This record gives sequence, C-alpha cells and structure tokens, in this order.
Amino acid sequence: MSSGRSSRSRIAVVAEDRCRPSNCGLQCRKRCPVNATGRQCIEVTPSSRVSLISEDLCIGCGICVKVCPFDAIQIVNLLSDLDKETTHRYGPNSFKLHRLPVPKPGQVLGLVGTNGIGKSTALKILAGKVKPNLGKFTDPPSWDEILRNFRGSELQKYFTHLVEDKLKATMKPQYLDHIPKSVEGKVGDLLSKKDERHVKDLLCDILELNQVLDRDVSALSGGELQRFAIAARAMEEANVYMFDEPSCYLDVKQRLKAAQVIRSLLQPKNYVIVVEHDLSILDYLSDYICCLYGTPGAYGVVTLPSSVREGINIFLNGFIPTENLRFREEKLTFRVTESTEEIIEGQTYQYYQYPTMTKTRCGFKLSVTEGSFNDSQIIVMLGENGTGKTTFIRMLAGRLKPDKVGDEEVDVPEYTVSYKPQELISKCSSTVRDLLFEKILGSCTKAQFRSDVMKPLKIEELMDRQVPTLSGGELQRVALCLCLGKPADIYLIDEPSAHLDSEQRLLAAKVIKRFILHEKKTAFVVEHDFIMATYLADKVVVFDGKPSVECIANAPESLASGMNRFLSRLDVTFRKDPTTYRPRINKLGSIKDAEQKAAGCYYYLEY
Repeated sequence: MSSGRSSRSRIAVVAEDRCRPSNCGLQCRKRCPVNATGRQCIEVTPSSRVSLISEDLCIGCGICVKVCPFDAIQIVNLLSDLDKETTHRYGPNSFKLHRLPVPKPGQVLGLVGTNGIGKSTALKILAGKVKPNLGKFTDPPSWDEILRNFRGSELQKYFTHLVEDKLKATMKPQYLDHIPKSVEGKVGDLLSKKDERHVKDLLCDILELNQVLDRDVSALSGGELQRFAIAARAMEEANVYMFDEPSCYLDVKQRLKAAQVIRSLLQPKNYVIVVEHDLSILDYLSDYICCLYGTPGAYGVVTLPSSVREGINIFLNGFIPTENLRFREEKLTFRVTESTEEIIEGQTYQYYQYPTMTKTRCGFKLSVTEGSFNDSQIIVMLGENGTGKTTFIRMLAGRLKPDKVGDEEVDVPEYTVSYKPQELISKCSSTVRDLLFEKILGSCTKAQFRSDVMKPLKIEELMDRQVPTLSGGELQRVALCLCLGKPADIYLIDEPSAHLDSEQRLLAAKVIKRFILHEKKTAFVVEHDFIMATYLADKVVVFDGKPSVECIANAPESLASGMNRFLSRLDVTFRKDPTTYRPRINKLGSIKDAEQKAAGCYYYLEY
C-alpha cells in the first residue's frame, strides 16, 4: 500500500470534440512509455471514437499531452484528499466536480469562478436535474449512499427534502437562444401562465417588460429575452430559485433592477443561488459566496462558504487562506498601473475632434455634442440600452451617415476605424487560423502583437478549431483579436465583456489598455460591466435621455465627473475595496450610501 504522499490522484481528460483517432496516427498510444512496457494505459484504434486513458496506470509523464496534434488531452495531478470529496463525474476521461456549494435558507448564495469549472453542473445537481454519482459513473450510487456521503452537513438535509419532493427548484438557464425554440406565443400570455405568485404586474413594471407584452417571444432582443426569463422564473412558486448569469445582455440600470427582483424572492425557508461574472452585481446580490477553482474542462473544486467581500477577494487573489492553497499564480487587481499619465514627458499626442451631429432612425433621435480626444486614450460610453451608443459608434466609423453635422450639412472627419460589433454570430465556416490569416495576416506575423494580444487572449489554443464550433466566450476573444489586429486610428469596441468570465474580463481589459497605450491609438468602448468600465476608462461619454425615443451623447469628460453624473441618475453609490481596489456597490439605504449621497460623491476614486 503506497503512502498518502505518493498516492496523488490523477485526472486524464480527453476532449471528445477534438480527439480524432482516424487522423492523428495514434501518437498518444505509440509514444506512451507505459504502453511500451506491454500494459494498456492508452487504448485507441483508428476506428475508435475517442482515446481511453487509464488513470490508474498513467504515470503523469505528459508525453501524450505534447504529442497530440489536436490538443485533445489534459493530464492533471490532484491532491489525494480531493478524491474522497468527488461529487460527480460524467464518464471516463471527462470533467470531475469536487464538493458542492452549500445553500442556506433565507440567504442568497453567489457562485464565482471561470468558465468550464463546474458552476452549471453544481446548479443542475442542486436543482435535482443531475443525480450526483460521487465519481462512480460505471455503478451509480443509490440515494441512500449519496445521503450517507453528505451526512453531518447542511447538504444532507437539503438532498433529503429534494428526494422527498419537499423542494421545488426552478432555474433560469445560462443560454437563452433555445427559449424561442421551446416556447411560442406572446410574452404577456406566457407570463400570465407562469404567474403562480400573482406578481406579474409588479415584475413587468420593475423589469420594464410592459412595452413588449404584445410581442412574440421569437422577436425579443437578447436583453428583453433575459428580462423575460428572469420574470418567468421569479413568478413561479418554488423553494429553490437559481439564476445562471442573469446580467448578460443587460445594461447597468437593468442589472440593478434584476438584482432587486432576485433578492425579493428571499423568504425564511427559500433558497436563492446565483452564478454571476459581473463581480459588482454579484457583490450587490449575494449574502455569502462560494468560489470554484481548478482546471477548466478537467476538474472543479468548490470552496467553503465565505462572506461576500472575502469570497470575491479569494477569487481575485487566487489564494484560499483557510486551506493555505494557491490556485492561481498571479493576483487579479484593479489598480491601474499603466495609464496615460505615466507616459514620458514630452510625448506628443495626436488630437482628434468630431462635430455636433444628429441622427434620426426608426423614430429614435440621437444628438451628439461635439467633443475631442487624444491618442493613447480609452473613452467608455455609459448609458442604458437603447440610448444610441452603437449608433454613435457607427457614425464615427462612417457606417452610418448623420442627418446633420453642426450647423451645416458637411461630412464627419474620416478616421480609419476598426469596429468590433455587439453581435458575434459568425457565418464563417473556416478555422480560426484561416480567419485570422485572411483578415489580419500582418498583425499575426508580428511578435509584439502575438505577445501583447494573442497570447493573453489564449488565441493559440483555438487556432485549429472551426469557427462555428466556438463558444460565446471563445468567439468574443477571437473578435477582440480581429478588431485590435486591424490597423486603424480609432478602435470601436462594443461590449467586450459579453460571454467572458470574471477572469477573462480583466485579462481582456488589460489587453485593450496595454494595446491602446503602446500603439498610441484611441478606443471607444461600450461596456455595462461596471468594474471593467472603470478599469478601462480614461474619459467617459454619458448618454442622457429617454431610451429608444430621444437621447443626447455628452462630450467626453473625466472619469470622476462622468461616473458621478451617470450614477446620480441611477441613484447608486460606489466605494473602492481597500485590498483589491475593485468598485463595490453600496447597499441601498446603508450608512455609506447615505453619506456619499449627502456629499454628492456617487463614485469614489480614492484608494
């Protein structure tokens, strides 16, 4: 019997969508040193669907990982203690989840972690949609065994009630694109059918759904679909409410309204669980936090519950003090170390101007106040959905001609512009490599661009993937790379955080900031994730007015005055966390909230 120290467990994960035994020459089997001794560690033939790796025989040499031409294999060493805490595994050489978040009645549990780390799996288990197999996928355990496994914890009571049908769970899914395919009819009729709590009028008012009640579900935009899904789940009579990424597609005001609706579901015996990548909204929503760490696609581990501030800071620092465990090498910090102020004195700036413009489209009028900006500067546009941010971007890009410019009908100054649109749906059927080489070959061959943009965005690992098979987050990273790779005076980037997890959002923000600074360019960014917006912004353009009717784009102004103007309209105050410097929303009516409102300081810049 080997000692505990030498019995480190090992996970071998084979990505089924990438493993192609008929095309690879079976390099993993041929080069495996264990196979060379006559034992079958890797079993695969040209006709196999996927390689099968024995985790018991694997010695963790990593040769198969290096020789696989399709990057389909991951070998991950685990602490042996985690093996006793396996909650679920889908099958051989597949994802493995250790531990589970512990929901508490009458409190909102927030889950934070990168994509592919098991948050959605944990929700499905807690919702009763997936029965936890404790890692025994060949011989799944009975509920008696599962309850014995969680004996002594709050999860034993939770699962006992779930098995006895004393808990009804309802879940808002992460992906909304299947909703129009699975339900048909008018929004109002569908919500009336769901309204078990008799709160339809109230929720439609808060979530601003009254104007779309007569519209067909298939005609809803992403933000409208998200609000519809939140309202539908909140109207149900249930004991467990789960929301997977409720802020996606919503603007800042709508995110706060959605948070208000989710918190209104709390009852002394109800459970509310939220997965969210916008850390300021997660902070605002939650009463306590569980972090998930591990290797995306291979395994995930759930931490013990922490307070909201401590839990989010554990995730950002990559270190769990109670377990003395570091799960990420570098800390994620929001202190801006690279900024335009730190450029060497005497550096000359290119100065740009745009005139006063107006544009009327489909009953919506946008008036743009004339403004100016320099290179090496990022201007973030703040406003609700439907205030004309994308219209403004398209006018600057020359894709939309303004009706009137200043007092005379003259053309807008023409800038060379690179534009990343909001929608990422790509009709391209080639590989990522072919797409990048076709669109931005010059940038792809530059060492500086590869190290500053492609490497941190992890584009290399997507190179041989077909574009239609990419997830939303992967498409976003490719779209950012394409946008920054095109030579231009101005980079117009629409919602760069959509579909990215919290970690990827900060990395993407750092990539944009460093690129704009070093290349001496200007970027206009539309961003609803408040943390990412404040990290990026050198100046802000605030959009005022009535969405979808008539709005004004103000001239670019400083971060402090712009944020104050924007937040005062939302009636929300922010403070800075002293450890990680991230902006935190003050709870409505709290002492800090009242103090800042009395002083007229809705946004604090002090560290």
